[in-house]
Formats: sequence, structure tokens, C-alpha cells
Amino acid sequence: MTLANEILMLLRANKKYSKEVSLYEPIGVDKDGETVSLLDVIEMENKETLETIILKQDIKELYEVFDSCLKDNEKTIIGMRYGLHGGREYTQREIADLMGISRSYVSRLEKKALERLRTELKRNGI
Repeated sequence: MTLANEILMLLRANKKYSKEVSLYEPIGVDKDGETVSLLDVIEMENKETLETIILKQDIKELYEVFDSCLKDNEKTIIGMRYGLHGGREYTQREIADLMGISRSYVSRLEKKALERLRTELKRNGI
């Protein structure tokens, strides 16, 4: 027996015990009855992971701009107004009462803070 034949026989024997799986091999069906391959599942998981990473990065960049360009009272007003600190959204009247200032002053500070955020976000290309 030649060396080439021995190698070929060895490869064929090992193939029986191989754990290789085709990425295109069907592994099941989805809720619509469509065939799902391993590649479909891997792509979906990676896509979700990539989207999560991008979202976290975007949130971090937004927070950095929020934290760096606003004054403390503006941060408080924007945070309370849009539910950034615990989820509850306060009205301008509620914020005014809690901070001991007029509602019109809260309105002016909110408008000024939002404009500053817009300007800074545009400047940073966000």
C-alpha cells in the first residue's frame, strides 16, 4: 500500500469521528416554518451583540456630553424632566416646587440646557 493510500484511508476513518458541522446545515425551523441554519443563528447572536455594544457606547458618549456641558442645576432639571434618574418624569411645576424656584425659571433653564446639549452633540458629531 502506498503512502498516499494510507493517508487517504486514515482521513476517511477520522472523518467518521469528526465533529465538523456545516454552517449551512439545517438545524431546525423557525416559527414561520423556514429552515434555520447554524449560520443564521450565529449571525443573529453577533448582530444583537454588536447592536448592544453600539448602544452602550452611544449612551456613554451622550452621558459624557450631558455631564461635561451642563451646570448642576441644569443636569438636575433635565434628569428629572426626562426621567433619567429612576424613570419618573416630573412636570416643570413639580421640579419648581422641589427646587424652590419658579416654574418659569425651570422652563428657561430647561430650554437653555437643551440648546446647549444640541449644540454640543452637533459639535461632537453625535
